[in-house]
Amino acid sequence: MNLARPAAILAAILCLAASSDPDERLTDSRQEARARALFQETRCLVCQGQSIDDSDSELAHDLRRIIRGQVAAGRSDGAIRDFLVARYGEFVLFRPRLTATNTLLWGAPFLAAGLGVVLFLRRRKTRDAVAALTSEEEARLADLRGDDAFDTLPPESGCNKAAAITER
Repeated sequence: MNLARPAAILAAILCLAASSDPDERLTDSRQEARARALFQETRCLVCQGQSIDDSDSELAHDLRRIIRGQVAAGRSDGAIRDFLVARYGEFVLFRPRLTATNTLLWGAPFLAAGLGVVLFLRRRKTRDAVAALTSEEEARLADLRGDDAFDTLPPESGCNKAAAITER
C-alpha cells in the first residue's frame, strides 16, 4: 500500500492548521489568499524584520485580524494599505510608496554628496587660480614690503632677505 500520498495530504493539512487559528481564517479561499498576500507586505512593528505573517507577536495577531476583517468587508488592497499607513505610518509597509517625503529622505544623502563635490571643486578652482596683480597693486605691495631696503643691502654682507626682515 502506498502511504506517501496520504502522508503528504496529512502534512499539508497540519501545515495549514499550524499557520493560523482556523477560527481566524476566512471561509472564502480567494479572500484568504488576498489577506495572506497583504500579510507578506505588512511589517510587524514589534519584530520589524518580519512580516505579520511570520511574526508571533500580539500586534501581528491583531493586524492579521484587522486585515482579514477588512478583506471580508470587501475593501480593496489599496484601501487596506491606506488604512494601515494612516494608523501606523509608512513604516508598516515593507515597500513604502513613493511620496515627496520618501523621495527627500532617500535623495538627501545624494544631494549632500553632490553639494560637497561641487563645493570641493569650486574651492580647489579658486585656490589654484591666483589672480595676477596689476602694476598699481605690485607698486603698492613693494611699497608695503619696503623692497628698497632689500636692494640697498650689499651682496657681500652675507645677509639674505629673510635675515633682513627679521632684523627690522
